[in-house]
Amino acid sequence: MASNTLNLADLRGILQYVPRFRERLFVIALDGAIAASDNLNNILLDIAVLRSLNIRIILVHGIGHQLRELASQRNITLSNSDGLGPTDENTLELAVNTATRLTHEIIEGLTTVDLRAAYTNCLIAHPAGILGGVDYLHTGKVEKIDTRCLDVLLSEGIIPVIPPIGLDGEGRTYRVNSDAIALDVGESMRAAKIIFLFGQDGLRTGGTLVRQLPAAEAEEIVRKRKVADNPTLHSKLDHAARACRQGVPRVHLINGTVNEALLSEIFSNEGIGTMVYSNEYQQIRRLFKKDVRAVMALIRQSVEGEELIRRTRQEILSQIECFWVLEIDRNLVGCVALFPYPEIEAGELGCLYVSRRHENQGYGSKLMAFVEQVARSKGFKRLFALSTQAFAYLEQKGGFIEVGPDILPPARRERYEASGRNSRVLVKNLT
Repeated sequence: MASNTLNLADLRGILQYVPRFRERLFVIALDGAIAASDNLNNILLDIAVLRSLNIRIILVHGIGHQLRELASQRNITLSNSDGLGPTDENTLELAVNTATRLTHEIIEGLTTVDLRAAYTNCLIAHPAGILGGVDYLHTGKVEKIDTRCLDVLLSEGIIPVIPPIGLDGEGRTYRVNSDAIALDVGESMRAAKIIFLFGQDGLRTGGTLVRQLPAAEAEEIVRKRKVADNPTLHSKLDHAARACRQGVPRVHLINGTVNEALLSEIFSNEGIGTMVYSNEYQQIRRLFKKDVRAVMALIRQSVEGEELIRRTRQEILSQIECFWVLEIDRNLVGCVALFPYPEIEAGELGCLYVSRRHENQGYGSKLMAFVEQVARSKGFKRLFALSTQAFAYLEQKGGFIEVGPDILPPARRERYEASGRNSRVLVKNLT
């Protein structure tokens, strides 16, 4: 089980996010199993912290866990438990009873942490109909979200609690999947985040937790059914990717059984779960003057270890147009430079660095690929790099090969010989 990584005593780490999130809306989607867990009270306390920072909250919850337990107690066979398959009359009746009881329990819990909450029937549904030749009976899909109703509650500081039950215009009731509700609420209300709390850490590949995942990659995983043997995760990834495509910037998949997981994910740069993001979350951009001190602090350890050449602030400023930085959630986590030598139709890859906390996630390769793209756009036919310790990485990940210093242009070779670093010289052809 993942451990808590957030140091709540480090107020500076939290406060940097407060202006960014103040008055923004988070949709928190709580799986039924998490609502039944011992950690629910801790989650409600975390929500109280978010509300104290003027972050608006809408809470959506599932009932699958409770529905299966109640059906077992009453010896009733469910036609479907997650709202994705057909819902017969007996299952619908049980679902309504289960949802009503769980919604009340959640509102009770929010009240104990001094928060006001209200059940709302803001979800207008229509029947799913016949799919693949099968009548889905009382299973519904979201037709419309009553945003005006939600806005009124939010404006009064009230947390709307939305169960996975919808009504149509004639008062008919439908069972609706809670992941789909979270998606539609997030899109309709222009949420800054949707946060899925369920019983897994997020997406793992080869045993390693994937902390950031572009929406396009999440779509590809769903399309190729790579996690189809894990239907809960498959659903979260599917709805997360769709939410990003429909305007929600970030969707978080985190383990709701971990104490303080909600705060750890929101108020730390790397988080503890998997975040699916639209493109604006991560970007490589030019270095600005205001970033120079942050870059010098970022690479300090590598400079002291003689991996990177020492550069003064003035030296960086004098070549600022050659530097780019990698931002994640508005935090600088990497940098790279391309120093041009148009007289030999080449560029030098330099100052390549990714913070220790973000190593082994492919960011170094992305920075190298970015520099290659820029070099090609300038008409350069090759890249060269000088390295004392990272030469194996440049060879294995970047496709560079080691050559002698004779390939360096005269001015660069003069500085190479004067430095005394005895760096290895590598080159990569771009043609």
